[in-house]
Amino acid sequence: MSLKAFHVVFIIASIILTGWFGWWGVDTYRHTAEISTLMMGIASLVGTVVLIIYFRWFLKKLRNESYL
Repeated sequence: MSLKAFHVVFIIASIILTGWFGWWGVDTYRHTAEISTLMMGIASLVGTVVLIIYFRWFLKKLRNESYL
């Protein structure tokens, strides 16, 4: 597996995990009303958006590189 392919897999996994953690934080806030879980959820969802932007930039930058 090339470094590019590994990076793509790692970014996708990070997007999924930060998105799930953000959802979990916001959902937990609805049940407990603890502001810290809401802040963690929002920060994680912002991180998810940043990772998606980075992923699109990365794919555009290395468009001509092979995955092998």
